[in-house]
Amino acid sequence: MSSDSNRVGLKPLLIYGYGNPGRQDDGVGVALAEELEAWARAEGISGLAFDSNYQLNAEDALAVAEARAVVFVDAARGGAEPFAFKRLEPRGEIGFSTHAMSPESVLALAGELYGARPPAWLLAIRGESWEPNEPPTAAALSHLAAAREFLREWLRQEPLGCPDSLPGQPM
Repeated sequence: MSSDSNRVGLKPLLIYGYGNPGRQDDGVGVALAEELEAWARAEGISGLAFDSNYQLNAEDALAVAEARAVVFVDAARGGAEPFAFKRLEPRGEIGFSTHAMSPESVLALAGELYGARPPAWLLAIRGESWEPNEPPTAAALSHLAAAREFLREWLRQEPLGCPDSLPGQPM
């Protein structure tokens, strides 16, 4: 995770992309996090942190606890096109393993372990195909571009201190 948050004296707003780039459209969450990190660096935007992985794990609760707000970014098999953006609430879930957690369960764990309850959202980018070792579909790349522009505008409007005041698309 990288961050310039120390320069602004605030906890960072964390953009966390997850998914498997080796499974066609499943990698759009990771791709968007990487693209936004490069954009923020080129624009000199501070107060943001970026992370990505194949899936969410219990260890991600610490990164969430250290953020003042979180935007999780993932591919979606269904739902709105080109993407949906919704507010998340912590939700503890019982599962067989802690190796593939939902964003809501990571939020709940951050609260339980660290007493942290940052506001969080899910940006779900609509995908079409999940075949291994294939490039993303044209539709998913188009949806990724729309999500990128939306999130860039959202971040420009957000004064990096008060994300609760911003609108999101209903999911």
